[in-house]
Amino acid sequence: MGKRYLLLLSVGLLLVFGFVSDTSDRYFEISKNMEIFGKVYTDINLQYADPTSPTQLMRTGVDAMLKTLDPYTVYYGESQIEYSKLIQSGQYSGIGCDITESGDRIILVNFEDGGPADEAGLRVGDMLETIDNESVTRGDRSLDQIRTLLFGERETEVKLTIKRGGELKEIIVIRGGKQGAQEDVPYFAMANDSIGYILQVGFSGRAAQSVKDAFNALKKEHELKGLILDLRANPGGRLDQAVDICNHFIPSGKLIVEMRGRTKETQNKFYTRNSPLDTQIPVAVLVNGRSASASEIVAGAIQDLDRGVIVGVRSFGKGLVQNFRPLSYNTQMKITVAKYYTPSGRCIQSIDYFNDEPGAGISKVPDSLISAFKTQNGRVVYDGGGIDPDVTVEKPKEAPVTKALKEQKLIFDFATDFQAKNDSILPPREFDVSDALFQQFIAFVEEKGFSFSTETEKKLESLQGEWTADKMSKADKALFDKMRNTLAQQKKNDLTRHKDQIAPLIRKEIIERYHFNDGIIESNFVHDSDILRAIDIISNKKYYSDILAGRK
Repeated sequence: MGKRYLLLLSVGLLLVFGFVSDTSDRYFEISKNMEIFGKVYTDINLQYADPTSPTQLMRTGVDAMLKTLDPYTVYYGESQIEYSKLIQSGQYSGIGCDITESGDRIILVNFEDGGPADEAGLRVGDMLETIDNESVTRGDRSLDQIRTLLFGERETEVKLTIKRGGELKEIIVIRGGKQGAQEDVPYFAMANDSIGYILQVGFSGRAAQSVKDAFNALKKEHELKGLILDLRANPGGRLDQAVDICNHFIPSGKLIVEMRGRTKETQNKFYTRNSPLDTQIPVAVLVNGRSASASEIVAGAIQDLDRGVIVGVRSFGKGLVQNFRPLSYNTQMKITVAKYYTPSGRCIQSIDYFNDEPGAGISKVPDSLISAFKTQNGRVVYDGGGIDPDVTVEKPKEAPVTKALKEQKLIFDFATDFQAKNDSILPPREFDVSDALFQQFIAFVEEKGFSFSTETEKKLESLQGEWTADKMSKADKALFDKMRNTLAQQKKNDLTRHKDQIAPLIRKEIIERYHFNDGIIESNFVHDSDILRAIDIISNKKYYSDILAGRK
């Protein structure tokens, strides 16, 4: 007994002192490197041949250090602190539209019906020249940097100078208004006579309440037999809101997500706490490659608890949790503190930012490290790469002609030209691109001198270049000319051949000019492949049940 006790005591002491030693070694390493860094920083600022900016040097060092981690760990300097606080407070609002670029032009797009930009008289296609007297033509600023100038505290003014039809106009817009750009649920409606649809674009402090209000409004006016929750392109946000949204459809006391970090404060399990709105109504959650973070918490919990069907394509795969930490001198840092895990125990983080192997860089989680887990009903699901839908809706590969039309903004310009010539169009669910309208589009792009290169053409030119170096024969040259002419003829027919890809883009751009984002969504109820698939699944009770039971 005495020997056993001594053995246990010895092991315990080794563990304790081993831990203390490891901790002491780490603190020593931190202290040593801080001293070295401080000496380098001081000597450069005092001894360097030219004058230096201590603040700029420190910012460069901090940014370079954070660059070796993940892209979500961010330092906010004193000049950025108000911007950071606005994001966290939920009072961060835009003007109810977005911007895109076309060459050197910054163009207003994605308007909200009745939003601040709409109310102020702005239009899709207006070219943005200045924001509060600051020039925003493309140059030193990125598109994201220009976009942040439009945002600020709700109900504050922003003065824009825009160019429309060659004429400059100054317009004052009130941020937020009826619909701020940070509205979590900007749209909800009936997708058909019995299935409701809720579009959720964010997870701010009122996200769960917004989803609840939308669901109750739909249920009050209609006999709901199913619900589509659209989380496509939703980048996420507050974890507590993701848990509460799950709670709307999942009973109290169910694990939704687990947070696992290195400290006690970053290790936690989050359960549903309230009475749900409805635990029986069939639910379909839409996701795509831009659904991330809190969106994946919702989709993962719904899937793991077999509460609904996930439809679309694999989500982004962001399984990292960030916290804001105050620093000295009114600065702040947003730091990744943990990873999150769905109820089945899987982490859906797709990129390994923490590879310890020197020179390895960031990489996708390899297939060899992906593990299988089981849902509540025993269905097999996997970690390591986002949320894989229960029903995948494959998207056709974009043709080179379609890609070129988008890059050259010709579809956008055609819609702007169309609006200038037409006062109105049919309602969104009825409007479509007729053969006559598509021919108008072909004439428009030909007039603009549209051209593009295919991969086959590039390879042909490269091959001919190699042959020319070896003195190509007349027969060879004739063969190349024939192939080039054949490709040119095929390209001429590409617009018509790929009408199925191009026409929906034309329809979307034109509808947006007259019916804004709401009109686009309404049009999607009869054209969007994800929504149509979700409607089919919910409408077929046996198929829906078979998916959740693992029989499909």
